[in-house]
Amino acid sequence: MLKQTVWAVALPAVVLLGACSSGRSSADYDKMTADIVKASFGERGIVKLDRLEQDMANRECAAADVAGQAMDEKVAKAIEEAEMKTIRWPADGQFLGDWKEGEKIAQSGRGLTWSDKATDVNGGNCYNCHQIAKTEISFGTLGPSLYNYGKLRGVSDPNSPQAKAMLEYTWGKLWNSRAYNACSQMPRVGHKGILNEKQLKDVMALLLDPKSPVNQ
Repeated sequence: MLKQTVWAVALPAVVLLGACSSGRSSADYDKMTADIVKASFGERGIVKLDRLEQDMANRECAAADVAGQAMDEKVAKAIEEAEMKTIRWPADGQFLGDWKEGEKIAQSGRGLTWSDKATDVNGGNCYNCHQIAKTEISFGTLGPSLYNYGKLRGVSDPNSPQAKAMLEYTWGKLWNSRAYNACSQMPRVGHKGILNEKQLKDVMALLLDPKSPVNQ
């Protein structure tokens, strides 16, 4: 009787374990999730479904986040190398524009929504994550403070040979932040076409021009 009871308890457990082992894979669940997300969104205005498509960086970073562990170093390096190749340097070799226009871009959060037009000028929305000029008291803290960005980095003369490395690094980071950190949360404003070259120059001036209030 005891033997029969043991088998009666054990059999459902074996069946349950067998069901678990023959269940769907993580890849299956990823596809199911992607299909549900795609079916839940509709195109409207300039917002198209291609925004749901993930590139290698987004895909691998999301997978590492779900797994709760750091990305494999080789994968991270491959992403950074691929992203670095997307950086387009200023066509005329000049990195700085007008810091006053740069402040307007940093303040503006407009653009890329269904209510915007394709011809509308996008903002950078930089204050959403960073402190920049001291005159603006409303700013986010997701990113580090950029107040005195150029001053703290010794850019007293943007035309000097000493300033070149910092100018190139800042431009590259703005263009495609994932070239320097595979899973950076900073928007890839140049690579993704959020800001154009002139706008990037103006934001660069806001951060690095000694005359900018950011560096006073």
